[in-house]
Amino acid sequence: MDFVKYQNLHSIIMLKDVIRKWWHSELCFADKNGQVVDWQNGDIVPPPNDFCRLSLFSKEGFRRCTQSIRVLHEKFRSSKKLRGSLFHDCHLNFTIAGAPIYINNEYEGFLFIEGFARQPLTEREGVLLKTKISELNQGATDLDRALERVPVMPPPEVDRLTDLLEFGATEIANYESEMVKKDETIQTLSSELHELYRFENIIGSTPRMQEVFRLMERVSNADSPVLVEGEPGTGKELTAKAIHFNGLRKDRPFVSQSCNALDDAMLESALFGHAKGAFPGATRDKRGLIELADTGTLFLEEVGELSQALQHKLMSLLQEGTLVPVGTTVPREVNVRVIASSQRDLEVMVKEGRFREDLYYRINVVCIRMPPLRERPDDLPMLVDHFIRRHHQAGQRLRGLSPDALAVFEGYGWPGNIRELENEIERLLVLGADHEFAPRELISPRILETAAPGTQSLLPRAPAVGRMNDAVELLEREMIGAGLERTGNNKSRLARELGISRSNLILKIAKYGFDRGDEAEEEDAAEAV
Repeated sequence: MDFVKYQNLHSIIMLKDVIRKWWHSELCFADKNGQVVDWQNGDIVPPPNDFCRLSLFSKEGFRRCTQSIRVLHEKFRSSKKLRGSLFHDCHLNFTIAGAPIYINNEYEGFLFIEGFARQPLTEREGVLLKTKISELNQGATDLDRALERVPVMPPPEVDRLTDLLEFGATEIANYESEMVKKDETIQTLSSELHELYRFENIIGSTPRMQEVFRLMERVSNADSPVLVEGEPGTGKELTAKAIHFNGLRKDRPFVSQSCNALDDAMLESALFGHAKGAFPGATRDKRGLIELADTGTLFLEEVGELSQALQHKLMSLLQEGTLVPVGTTVPREVNVRVIASSQRDLEVMVKEGRFREDLYYRINVVCIRMPPLRERPDDLPMLVDHFIRRHHQAGQRLRGLSPDALAVFEGYGWPGNIRELENEIERLLVLGADHEFAPRELISPRILETAAPGTQSLLPRAPAVGRMNDAVELLEREMIGAGLERTGNNKSRLARELGISRSNLILKIAKYGFDRGDEAEEEDAAEAV
């Protein structure tokens, strides 16, 4: 047990101050072996009793004092039912009062106060006491005056003392309980983070994304710098977190900083820290984000925005594993893995002299290029389903997009990429809460206006007159025909879009003569798998 930690608890510090003020004594700790913690470290502070002082500073007296403490320890250890304060008279017949410390129902030691009498000494007791101390410490003098100064604690004071000792023991137990809960919470959050940033939670089944996943898996098991390139909203930070939480440093800190969020001076201080007095307002030393990420991962978003001066300092960090806080000249060693991202073409910036060539090659040990959403249209239905599930709230009926709405989505360029798509789905969940499938009319005007021609309406115009069943069949025929063409005859995907089962769709395909034959059916079944 870390008794130094307990002695630095605010409640224990206050308790020690109260005991010093009221009884001029020191609160002491004994461990689960009955050893006095401070005495083991050579720090012996005797109680305000001259006889105790004379005994503690003699070899034989110290041994007997230690043995007296161990007797009280044995009383506590003998039964777990003894949770309150106990008394024991030491070898000089002074009282030791202690309260046991239990952590997770296990005895770990006790708090105690020693060296007082619970009632005035009789003349005979005084003579016996002077005899004992003379035998233990032959240099003892002025014992009559010492006898007059023996501290006496009447019953009300004893009750108050024992209450305080029990309070202190309870505070330590509560502290340990809170620490256990905090550790459990941290472990739970860590597990949740690992679950949240699994590779499988980055949505995509296209060949481009599968290539990204394979590369992420390889770099996660390494410790080299990684550069993640891509347009805004393509998931660069999510990729960095997935690499960290699936890698060698997953239980260590992940610290992120955008390089275009602060001016140069503030960014340098945020990353590298500063010393007290380094600049106006620097009233104390401050650790930077790089030190906070020590043994973990530092994610630098938009690294291309770094100034030449900060590029130089970052190069020193990567090359030498050291940093120099603002206002100091002494380097500090750190161990961080750097993952950087950029939406700019750093290779072009190197050619233009705006980015250090040596830094470019140092952070670009492995480069992961995140494809924009417009280059992976086949992932769109899967992403739509994912965001609907993520943002769905109680009372919202929406569970998909209508074929018309999905066609508009597929005809749109998504300049904001995944982030823009997620925001649009969240908007549709709010506006289309009463719909089962969001109609195209609820889509944001900017998307409707800029979607590719031909996606404005996929629905045929129903005849003004005629039988209702004929109109329904016409609608089904044209929707299924257009859907098969749009999805490349992928029945599983089209069934999801139309909100019907795949077997039901196959029956309708046969009914309307869209069946491609046995060979095509086998290919489609393989795609479904």
